[in-house]
Amino acid sequence: MARNPIQFQPGLSLPAFLEQYGTEAQCQAALFQHRWPKGFVCPDCGNTTACRLSRGLYQCHRCHHQTALTAGTIFHATHLPLTTWFLAIYLLTQRKSGISALQLSRELGVSYNIAWKLKHKLLQVMHERNQGEKLSGRIELDDAYLGGERPGKRGRGAEHKLPFLAAVQTDAEGHPLRVQLRRVSGFTLTEIRRYAQQAIAPGSQVISDGLGCFRAFDTPLYVHDCHITGGGRASVENPEFNWVNTLLGNVKNAITGTYHAIRGQHAPRYLAEFEYRFNRRYDLKAMIPRFLTVAARTPPMPYRFLKMADSYA
Repeated sequence: MARNPIQFQPGLSLPAFLEQYGTEAQCQAALFQHRWPKGFVCPDCGNTTACRLSRGLYQCHRCHHQTALTAGTIFHATHLPLTTWFLAIYLLTQRKSGISALQLSRELGVSYNIAWKLKHKLLQVMHERNQGEKLSGRIELDDAYLGGERPGKRGRGAEHKLPFLAAVQTDAEGHPLRVQLRRVSGFTLTEIRRYAQQAIAPGSQVISDGLGCFRAFDTPLYVHDCHITGGGRASVENPEFNWVNTLLGNVKNAITGTYHAIRGQHAPRYLAEFEYRFNRRYDLKAMIPRFLTVAARTPPMPYRFLKMADSYA
């Protein structure tokens, strides 16, 4: 049996990573290239010439504004060396099931609190990058929840359960191409219409179960194939939902094995992590430079926003 070329691709080895990004100078040069690919641009006046000061700042020749390489990016005001950031990016992008903040703190040699902040800032980059992407073609769609049973209210309305949508775009042979994992406020017609407008391209064939909110796709914009699956094992084994069920199983197994539990306000970033990695799995070696391009354009995310941020987008 032939090996899956995507699954068995070599990826970026740790020695190869260290050869490219093992020193602070290498990391600074890489970030400069991704932030200013055509050369320095002053964030105040747009001038393209500057000198580098001894403190590592760049001073514009025209307006004399001084800016740091990391200013205005996700690395803004960091006290950590860029080598630590880059190693964290490597660990987050190259591991299929992710890495917990606790394990990240051990790998990086920093405290848990620092590792948590760093990890969630990097997940924010993934989250913001995913928002502009739409699925098209044949799409398997299903509703799902994060969170297990606890004493008290049970069922779909349980407060501890976090609703989200899982969608998989497949090719003509039925192979998965891209996925979406999007937190929603609930499974209502209004919410699913909002999701459809933002995330599903017109003309797509959407395959869903009989949940009432999926009637949002009963419009001329989409081809909606509704399959009444019922509950239990029969619904899971329905071939029309093969890949979306596989995706949900992988996501929940990774959460149980790596993170154990996810708080509601952080769920969009964790879901974005799985989505980001899966959709870019075709070229593991390119994930770090692609990530740096987005990170250099992602605005700062202060800790107070990391703690309270919640988004249904």
